[in-house]
Amino acid sequence: MEKNKKFYLKLFWSTFQISAFTFGGGVVIISLMKKKFSEQFGWIDEEEILDLTAIAQSAPGPVAVNASILIGYRLAGLFGAFLTIFATILPPFIILSVLSLGYTAFRDNVAVGYALKGMQAGVCAVIADVVLSMASDVLKEKDFVSTSIMVLAFVAICILRINLIYIVLSCALVGLILFLVNRKEH
Repeated sequence: MEKNKKFYLKLFWSTFQISAFTFGGGVVIISLMKKKFSEQFGWIDEEEILDLTAIAQSAPGPVAVNASILIGYRLAGLFGAFLTIFATILPPFIILSVLSLGYTAFRDNVAVGYALKGMQAGVCAVIADVVLSMASDVLKEKDFVSTSIMVLAFVAICILRINLIYIVLSCALVGLILFLVNRKEH
């Protein structure tokens, strides 16, 4: 992949658009990044997007910014990371700056309230799509350990209500142990 001015502009503009038209947080942005950078452009394969997603969700800070750093760095090094960070934070900065000017008018506006309710329903559908897509990817591997970890993590979160931090750390520990075991076998 040639990294010329056109490439950097495409990377910036794609990330900017995703950030500008995404409501619902990091999980939604990751889904759109996957569609754009993996499915549409073919710049990163889906398995690597899943790995980057796990890292972005595990690292401190906003998931959207973490994901943009990782994707930008993966595609274009340090400059790419700065480019995608800027493209990710610029739209919310602009939107919030404009909204803050007329906050009192927006706060009490019934139409804005209904628009936000509609957006919540759309965000819920996008998050469900992300969950089903990622679960499908894990199930396609037909790996008993990965499937078991996914099911156990789901039960721990949804039924046992265990704190997400403990689950992420436990899954990372299991992954590390599996890596060490597999490395010793080879």
